[in-house]
Amino acid sequence: MPVDGIDYQAQLEALLEQIRAKGVRDARVLEAIRQTPRHLFVPESHRHYAYIDHALPIGEGQTISQPSLVAQMTQLLELQGDENVLEIGTGSGYQTAILRRLCTRLTTIERFPRLALQAYRNLQQLDLPPITFVIGDGTCGFPPYAPYDRILVTAGAPPKVPQPLLDQLSPNGGKLLLPVGSRQYQVLTRITKHGQRIRSKTFGECVFVPLVGKYGWKPDEVDGWHTL
Repeated sequence: MPVDGIDYQAQLEALLEQIRAKGVRDARVLEAIRQTPRHLFVPESHRHYAYIDHALPIGEGQTISQPSLVAQMTQLLELQGDENVLEIGTGSGYQTAILRRLCTRLTTIERFPRLALQAYRNLQQLDLPPITFVIGDGTCGFPPYAPYDRILVTAGAPPKVPQPLLDQLSPNGGKLLLPVGSRQYQVLTRITKHGQRIRSKTFGECVFVPLVGKYGWKPDEVDGWHTL
């Protein structure tokens, strides 16, 4: 049904075709994207771009990732539906909404209070189960609900992966997915933990805004680095 003169549903279906063409085949992931109206998660001034496969600014130097990348990262988590998940970087709440449709428990951390509040308001528009919101340093994780079956980081981490996230990852096949690399670009990396054994696999280059915090980039290292 058109809203404000725009047929968002038709645009969403066209976007889903693009996402499939980029290799996303997980039916649960595709359905979660179909059920999550992206235009509700972008600033009103950018809503006419909501279903174009690009990142968009959301304030505080942060972005909402391009939909195909959100879909690819979600698929790489290999969610079965019974997981305890931690998301680092709530942003607009778009990825949060998709994750919440696919797991049993979700905790999301955002370091900017204004973005966290806006994400909460965005998510209130959807009929979703409860989500735990945390405002703070995502590089420290959130120990009260650890261990996590899955951890998703939606910002670019430095070469040394934050140790608290590895510590809070379930030793029973827990998966940590994050972009790792330099300030110019990162490599999407999935770390799987079995006991004390850590295995990693990479999935190509990407560019994210920086993961800032005690175990990430320092604020003075990323001044002026706002990537779309």
